[in-house]
Amino acid sequence: MIEHRPFAGLGKANHGWLRANFHFSFAGYHNPSRVHWGPLRVWNDDTIDSNTGFDPHPHQDMEIITYVRKGAITHQDFLGNEGRTEAGDVQVMSAGTGIVHAEYNREPGETTLFQIWIIPNKRGVKPRWEAAKFPKGTDAQGQLRVLASGRDQDKDSGALYIHQDAALLGGTLPAGTVLTHRLGDRLAYLVPARGKVTVNGLTLDARDGAAVKDEEVLTIEVLEEAELILADLPRAA
Repeated sequence: MIEHRPFAGLGKANHGWLRANFHFSFAGYHNPSRVHWGPLRVWNDDTIDSNTGFDPHPHQDMEIITYVRKGAITHQDFLGNEGRTEAGDVQVMSAGTGIVHAEYNREPGETTLFQIWIIPNKRGVKPRWEAAKFPKGTDAQGQLRVLASGRDQDKDSGALYIHQDAALLGGTLPAGTVLTHRLGDRLAYLVPARGKVTVNGLTLDARDGAAVKDEEVLTIEVLEEAELILADLPRAA
């Protein structure tokens, strides 16, 4: 079963400096059928104006992954971490026992990103933040790279760590690519940041979501060069 969530039908919020699109219930947008997908709790598609951002605010017991699509985001937190994550790269924050952080777009133009929250499988961990650069450009081999993971670290070597049996994969794939991803009895959530793909025959346009369950194997065909992000998830929240 694949539930298609077209971009036009996502939750919306416009704060002037921030234009947000919600794949799941968040802030003032509540949809009882879209609260979480396994442990995936939030997938926000944000556009942030230049020289604006999120002032210091707290989080607790959540794994927060930020995938930057255009521009860059600058992170600061009360632990003393500060870093700039640019397009195509990823940052991870384990909120754990509690963390206060801020995120700003210090760039001359707007920044667009996906902010993804995953419910952890361990509460009360030590808070932490880290970021990683990943190869830019089209993957001619037609592969998705594991960006963040709490699965078997031998299999997902080099990925940023999260406290959950889940993984976030991504890549930019040329038109004509056909790849398979084995889910077994797990869940998936898939979004093309740009481009067009089919997933087991269902067409997804840029920024559409697809919530997947009871599909042992995903066959993804790239119709137009696509920047693709996929969350591989356990069934339990």
